[in-house]
Amino acid sequence: MGTREDIVKAIMEGRDAGRRGDEPTACPYPSTSTLQTAWIKGYADGRPIPPQNPGAA
Repeated sequence: MGTREDIVKAIMEGRDAGRRGDEPTACPYPSTSTLQTAWIKGYADGRPIPPQNPGAA
């Protein structure tokens, strides 16, 4: 498990990746790491929300 500083760093890296439009698979952390969860949270926070199509059913 990472330290608080490592977790914050992973969130910020993920947020930056989301804003750049990187693929979610760009996460540098292994699937067994808590840091991957933090990175994905940041990525989700940083991704732009896709435009809604009110006419679609």
